[in-house]
Amino acid sequence: MFNKILVVCVGNICRSPTGERLLKSHLPSLTIASAGLGALVGKGADASAVSVAADHKLSLDGHCARQISGAMCREYDLILAMERRHISKLHDIAPEMRGKVMLFGHWDDERDIPDPYRKSREAFEAVYQLLDRSAQQWAQALKAQQG
Repeated sequence: MFNKILVVCVGNICRSPTGERLLKSHLPSLTIASAGLGALVGKGADASAVSVAADHKLSLDGHCARQISGAMCREYDLILAMERRHISKLHDIAPEMRGKVMLFGHWDDERDIPDPYRKSREAFEAVYQLLDRSAQQWAQALKAQQG
């Protein structure tokens, strides 16, 4: 059973907060949080991420970036990373997590979700679409698992 899910990217201000909120919108009964491998600790979500999410009726209000740790990893049943290289870094931080770290884009041809940071609004929109599709696919898979 996956009751606690952690969504991970680098800065924890673009992809992972958006992915976290999208998953929460589909799976409100689960505990879902996010963190970064090189987090901009204490920062809110990126202005472009906030704006694109708002256009899709998703709020990133109240997000506060935090740095991932081994102890944090151990609190979660499933850790969803944006890119394959993030999975390697997570294995370095907490090798015992190997079986519960997967790509956020796992159900979408195991797709890496690119970082839109400091890129165009179109890049943020494209990443939002990838995150939204993957969040829906994860929600379907997890709901099926719950029976």
